[in-house]
Amino acid sequence: MDIYRKIDQPQNRNIFRLKFGMWYFRIKKYLHWAFGGLKFAKQDTAWLSHMHFKFESPLIRHLIGLNPQLEQNKIKNLHIAIAQVQGVTLYPGEVFSYWKMIGKPTRRKGYVHGAILKKGEFGSAIGGGLCHLSGLIYWTTLHTPLTVVERHRHGYDTTPDKFFGSDATCFYNYKDLIIKNDTPHTFQLRLEITDSHLIATWLANTTPTCTYGIYEKESFVCLESWGRHTRHNHVHRKTFDMAGILVKDEFVAENHAIMMHSPEK
Repeated sequence: MDIYRKIDQPQNRNIFRLKFGMWYFRIKKYLHWAFGGLKFAKQDTAWLSHMHFKFESPLIRHLIGLNPQLEQNKIKNLHIAIAQVQGVTLYPGEVFSYWKMIGKPTRRKGYVHGAILKKGEFGSAIGGGLCHLSGLIYWTTLHTPLTVVERHRHGYDTTPDKFFGSDATCFYNYKDLIIKNDTPHTFQLRLEITDSHLIATWLANTTPTCTYGIYEKESFVCLESWGRHTRHNHVHRKTFDMAGILVKDEFVAENHAIMMHSPEK
């Protein structure tokens, strides 16, 4: 399958057009939340007993051009956001919306300037760094039978040593992460922050019946006509029964991004 998609050179858009577009999509998302017929999951303080998948992500990233203080600020933002989604429990048919539960990050809520990625450069914004959490939840969810209904990829690839396409960018409120429970079982999200890692665990009220393997397919780098390299791939998932027998191999996501690092690395 040909997965190449031409990426145009980024353009500076009119500020009024950007503002109008932002509010258009935000209002559209608000209406979807209100009238989309979705049954939203809620938090529960009683933990379910069966672990389906757990993953740890390094809390601090040492990337060229990234202000270390903004990474420290990100930790404060993560603590605030986690309190809003900790223990979210999805009964059959329910959905988890990342932004519906967290709400808009503001100074009044205690959020501070954290790192964001904008037009291929690191900058800062109130609540910056929350895509670390959305990306971790996305990656952990891919190792469960839950369904990812909405996920947005980053437009830039920041580092060569990362599984390309494993992230999920977020921007309030229309670049959301939405997960649905299409199973007959109940699932619950548990989050932790240690001195060194951000940890996500999906729990359930029943033991796992499958395991999952996520892999890249047809991954390649291309030099665009306007002089920058871009990275492309398909992410697939293999489902195995508990005896290790392959049950299914399915397409998960298509990813295209402008590279912020040398393709030789």
